[in-house]
Amino acid sequence: MHDIKYFESNTSDVKNNLSKRGFDLSQVDKVISLNGKRKELTGKVETLRAEVKNLSQQIGKLKKEGKDASEIMNSVAEIKKEIESGEGSLGDVEKELNYNLSIIPNLVSDDVPAGKSEADNVEIKKWGKLRSFSFKPKEHVELGETLSMLDFERGARLTGSRFVVYKKHLARLERALINFMLDEHVKNGYEEILPPFIVNKDALYGTGQLPKFEEDIFKLNLPDRDWYLIPTAEVPVTNLKRDEIFPKEEFPLKYAAYTPCFRSEAGSYGKDTKGLIRLHQFNKVELVNIVAPDESEKAHQDMIDRACSILELLNLPYRALILCGADIGFGASKCVDLEVWLPGQNKYREISSISNCKAFQARRASIRFRNAEGKPEYAHTLNGSGLAVGRTLVAIMENYQNEDGSIAIPEVLQPYMGGMKTISK
Repeated sequence: MHDIKYFESNTSDVKNNLSKRGFDLSQVDKVISLNGKRKELTGKVETLRAEVKNLSQQIGKLKKEGKDASEIMNSVAEIKKEIESGEGSLGDVEKELNYNLSIIPNLVSDDVPAGKSEADNVEIKKWGKLRSFSFKPKEHVELGETLSMLDFERGARLTGSRFVVYKKHLARLERALINFMLDEHVKNGYEEILPPFIVNKDALYGTGQLPKFEEDIFKLNLPDRDWYLIPTAEVPVTNLKRDEIFPKEEFPLKYAAYTPCFRSEAGSYGKDTKGLIRLHQFNKVELVNIVAPDESEKAHQDMIDRACSILELLNLPYRALILCGADIGFGASKCVDLEVWLPGQNKYREISSISNCKAFQARRASIRFRNAEGKPEYAHTLNGSGLAVGRTLVAIMENYQNEDGSIAIPEVLQPYMGGMKTISK
């Protein structure tokens, strides 16, 4: 949610900022107009209430003096009807204002480039040497099916398209990656969290998935319960502090959480229909930071470094990009994507998005701390993959493949695999 007072006082700056996203700026005018109506109706209702209060005092005085107060009482009754009508109109306007404010994306940081598409994202780092193969590298789908360890046919039979059954050593490798990632993050000061995989509507509103992205989320068909499967651990973990005011001494709050994630992938028709890249259910280790505003830039870089370190320990080549305004996520003020090299596809693919949301989510979820003056202040929230587990598995399969279809296991994962060095049929 945004501060409507800031929008009114800084309309030009807000529009210039949102233009970096290619956002429809008429939406800004709409919320300012609605807030004008809200203030007008509020003023009318307050004036009428004051009139009722004044007339009620007159009625009391007349009755005390034994005089007829029926005419004034009739006037009060009529005014109360006006108040009721005005309150109804005010409630409608406030509801419309809040909805329209809630679908305006976060304002982007000054250093976010404008751009018109993902082609305008700016590369800020590249790491690792691309492996030179003596054979044509295969994509992970062919590797997994040849090993009989990725079964997309049975996944589709059990549920539908974009589901998979992991088997044998690839199932174990997925689990090894989860444990490895969590161990690394905990070693570096993150608190491990295992949250619910089902959340309520308020949690999704707090992190910005609702109301704008409802079609992307799986809702449970239960009577009298607004429950959803989580699209990412960002939702339950960020909401751990929802509706709280906590002492600043609790900062920094640094969480690492493994969860399965569930996404309908609405709007992705025809994209990545085969393989592990875009499933309806996938595993992820998520990093979440809740920090003081003056620490959020530092926290953002720390989260980027943590995600990069996982790729470097696995010796997977990658690049880092700062996203332009046209490609940045709804709730992010600044976002850095990490893309891992996939030789089977001969291109880089996203494996992590690390976002600084500043106070955007904290306003929606009412996450506040007491500052040095003891006054409540909105915290800054950050989130990022550390990493997407299935996509990491894909990168290992494609980068560590051998000509005979076997897959070498990265050295850091071998202890998690019982000493196994190679996965073969």
